[in-house]
Amino acid sequence: MRLLLAEDEKELSNALVTILKHSNYSVDAVYNGEDALDYLRTGLYDGVILDIMMPKMDGITVLKNIRKEGSNVPVLLLTAKSEIDDRVTGLDSGADDYLTKPFAVKELLARIRAMTRRGGEAAADTILTFGNITLNRLTYELCGEKGKFKLANKEFQMLEMLMTNPGQVILTERFMDKIWGYDSEAELNVVWVYISYLRKKLKLVDANVIIKAARNVGYSLEGKNDK
Repeated sequence: MRLLLAEDEKELSNALVTILKHSNYSVDAVYNGEDALDYLRTGLYDGVILDIMMPKMDGITVLKNIRKEGSNVPVLLLTAKSEIDDRVTGLDSGADDYLTKPFAVKELLARIRAMTRRGGEAAADTILTFGNITLNRLTYELCGEKGKFKLANKEFQMLEMLMTNPGQVILTERFMDKIWGYDSEAELNVVWVYISYLRKKLKLVDANVIIKAARNVGYSLEGKNDK
């Protein structure tokens, strides 16, 4: 799951990026409202943490713009403002939730989980199931008949994408955009490397599903007996 963090306090931003990546999110960080709006217009994000007080363009203006343009991306407003009028303005402008600084990390993570669940039915399931395997979105564990593995960040995100779209080919470029990021300098073959890691783990848990390659296109998760 890819998040955009728009926060102009760079020390806080760096700390939040570390926390979010440790929690198996992919994160892009920007430090002003104009960049936040440009990034959100790519449509790559599953959620955004948006500070209200930012240079160049404030968070409320960013929020109003993306809602006017038809974006339904879940938005958590993050700000030092705590007055009730500010909360009402943010929510009336289209925010999904509101969190004031200072905040507890556990609460931030819980609010992100809640707002992304509201963002779509597929995201509502804590346990994903396909064939005889399950993927736990809270513990990042892949479970099968012969064991379980706690997946690394990018492994988890790739398998999550495959399991929420079973039987559908996901473009290699889509994996890159959603997991490695908008500005990533990684090569496309890194996707194949992580696919190979997942294939080995699926084999070790005796999964009855496989990751099929559509040559020069992408990958899909299929039952072993599917044609």
